[in-house]
Amino acid sequence: MSASGTVEGGVANREPHAPEATLGRPSDYLHAQSTLRSWFLTTDHKRIAILYLAAITAFFVIGAVAAGVVRLALVVPNGAIMTNDTYNKAFTIHGVVMVWFFLIPSIPATFGNFLIPLMIGAKDLAFPKLNLTSWYVFMGGALFTMVSVVLGGVDTGWTFYAPLSTAFSNTWVLPALIGVTIVGFSSILTGLNFVVTIHTMRAPGMTWFKLPIFVWAHYATSLIFLLATPVITTALILLIMERAFHIGVFDPAYGGDPVLFQHLFWFYSHPAVYIMVLPGMGVISEIVPAFAQKKLFGYRFVAYASIGLASVTFFVWGHHMFVNGQSDLASLAFSVLSFAVAVPSAVKVYNWTATIHKGRLRLDTPMLYAMGYIGLFVLGGLTGLYLATLAVNQHVHATYFVVAHFHYIMVGGTVLAFLGGLHFWWPKFTGRMYVEAWGRISAVLIFLGFNVTFFPQFILGYLGMPRRYATYPPEFQLLNILSSAGATILAAGYLFPMLYLVYSLWFGRKAPANPWDAKGLEWETSSPPPTHNFLGDPAVPKIPYDYPIQVQESRSQHG
Repeated sequence: MSASGTVEGGVANREPHAPEATLGRPSDYLHAQSTLRSWFLTTDHKRIAILYLAAITAFFVIGAVAAGVVRLALVVPNGAIMTNDTYNKAFTIHGVVMVWFFLIPSIPATFGNFLIPLMIGAKDLAFPKLNLTSWYVFMGGALFTMVSVVLGGVDTGWTFYAPLSTAFSNTWVLPALIGVTIVGFSSILTGLNFVVTIHTMRAPGMTWFKLPIFVWAHYATSLIFLLATPVITTALILLIMERAFHIGVFDPAYGGDPVLFQHLFWFYSHPAVYIMVLPGMGVISEIVPAFAQKKLFGYRFVAYASIGLASVTFFVWGHHMFVNGQSDLASLAFSVLSFAVAVPSAVKVYNWTATIHKGRLRLDTPMLYAMGYIGLFVLGGLTGLYLATLAVNQHVHATYFVVAHFHYIMVGGTVLAFLGGLHFWWPKFTGRMYVEAWGRISAVLIFLGFNVTFFPQFILGYLGMPRRYATYPPEFQLLNILSSAGATILAAGYLFPMLYLVYSLWFGRKAPANPWDAKGLEWETSSPPPTHNFLGDPAVPKIPYDYPIQVQESRSQHG
């Protein structure tokens, strides 16, 4: 084969290590420089996204192993496999790592960093050095928290409720608190960078209602980063001061109020649910039209729903506190608002379903993940309405019903969206294609394993099994064994993509610029993109999601 290579089946089939520069074209971002220094001091948003991807994958593995330990312990009802202290530390490590170091940064820090400049026709984010700084802040805080794990662990749960975390826990709470606090600053920097970039760096002609929904979703998420993260940062700093210096803020022994911490914590942490969910919704809004080859139904409604979710979510934190003594009037108000926040989510689900309807559906791997996401997110959302109902909440509060609901939203939603997006944009990230059959197997494995793991927990919670207990009545053992067996299938489903995606880096066939026939500026540049994203000025489309089927729809509507 000649040095310039050939093209077979629309995919460049050039020698793997032939540098772009030798072909008279600018080198892509992966091969522009290859030293460790060029990676760890890079200001290229694409390389920083890859650094985040490597980091959060490592933390995902740590969190998943801790979850496996928890499910192993619950195979038997009497806590014979491990001590109660070990069990408490295992579920705390799982929660802290998964929530703070994977779920919150997963999609914004990887796909957001990589794709937002490409989607709006910019060369980079507004503050490239600040972007790199945010990664170092994230890594510093996360590794500081890992110190507590190495020293012996933490047993407070990921919520760090006072006064357990400030007075009664004898574990390494301070390093964990300090690390999570530091990571919060990384979120603020990322949110600031995204907001400024979207406002000031759009290509000529890229108006607000030509932006992809992915960008709208990240804009809404960034507003939550900026408005909510300072609240939890302040609360954690006060928690640190109380534990270290016995300042009476939350501990009743020093004149504090533990319910105040819950208010501050959930004022951030319920919006944080949408920090995890909104970017996933943005991913699904890109995948569904591409694999239905149909314009996104109700584009403006989906855009407005993103902003609506980011707004209303600040007014529903009290539904986490129905049983802690707040007034009946406050509980009623929070219940009504919690029902209201379901409306923008329902709008999105309806629009995705309407987009799929009569589309030219292709069930490739990203679409399988997207359809799994829609089903699991709907079930998670509907069970959230039960928790928002005052009478039902009294019964299922702090049971495995809450655990199942949370995981249907976070894992069934965020993780499936993350994996769907990873498979969708993997050719753009790496310039390589994975084996499609393997991808489909992984999507099915994860969907089945997830449901076998978490659906029994709805039943356990309804029957009254409390969460965070290392022991339980023997009559609950069968459902717990079923849940642990499902976790084994789920673990296999997670491991498989790690193997074949890494395999594709060396042995996958070369990816064309647009392997999915998708729309959007990121598909108008090479795979992987050049260092500055585009070789010329990108041509902004006249309308977003300009897929073939929309013409037929408009004719039928006006005919």
